[in-house]
Amino acid sequence: MKILVPDTIELDLADLTASGDEVAVYQVDQPIPGELRDAEVLVVWRNTPENLADAAQQMASLRLVQTLAAGPDSVLAAGFAGNVAITSGRSLHDGPVAEHALALVLAAVRRLDVLFESQKDATWNAQYNTAQSSPETEQLYTLDGANVTIWGFGSIAGRLAPLLAALGAKVTGVAHSKGERYGFPVVSTDELPHILGSTDVLISILPATAETADALDAQVLAGLPASAVFVNVGRGATVDEDALLAALQEGRLRAAALDVTKEEPLPEDSALWNAPNLIVTPHVAGNRPKGSAKLVTANIAALKEGAALTNQVA
Repeated sequence: MKILVPDTIELDLADLTASGDEVAVYQVDQPIPGELRDAEVLVVWRNTPENLADAAQQMASLRLVQTLAAGPDSVLAAGFAGNVAITSGRSLHDGPVAEHALALVLAAVRRLDVLFESQKDATWNAQYNTAQSSPETEQLYTLDGANVTIWGFGSIAGRLAPLLAALGAKVTGVAHSKGERYGFPVVSTDELPHILGSTDVLISILPATAETADALDAQVLAGLPASAVFVNVGRGATVDEDALLAALQEGRLRAAALDVTKEEPLPEDSALWNAPNLIVTPHVAGNRPKGSAKLVTANIAALKEGAALTNQVA
């Protein structure tokens, strides 16, 4: 079996080559070379849309596309034939994304962005000190006792929720169906409006789908208290950025932190750069898919055996 792996990550696929499979490296920002187009497996990581579209059109022998990204949206949009199985990198990013989400939540809740600006100005921010220690406002600066809502309660949330709970937060998940996951209560998406009013921190880990486009809109933002914090480590397509900007500019949201935006890289002239009380990081929450080689090897073995594939999305 011929397997193509991207030049953006090193994968130890010695077990495959030892069993006679051919593993070749390709460039993710170039068309697939003619001599590689007969490959049956394409591993994807940080590929350009043009590269994926070319692969979808030119690789007639493909049987499996394995993306190492947690969200398969770019692969699904490339137009691969219906007989090509597509599997995601779900679970590969759980630890790194959970760490970054926690960092953004703490930075926004503790308003480290304000303190960083004070540091640049060589200013000892006594006003912040007073607000942070005041009995009237101190609850704003802590996760202890805070109501944290995680929208998109998959495996990343399963890693993040216990970290938040360890700091004293009361965590509630939001997913398609209600129940309990990873030991935490989960409400259905239809019930989200009923818990927004008591939410102190709203974290989005939603994937990009037609259903989730601009899911965080003006109506959702209006349901949050003005003292709430919003953090997005899911996909930029899920946020109505104009509505978010308006909420921040009008003081209807205490703070926000975005690791993802609709357009990436974020253009220099984007209003998000100068939005008040907003932290922006350049889509760095993941970037370190853990256990990639093991997942690739397992799915290729399953493909050969006609067994169920892990994380199949199409």
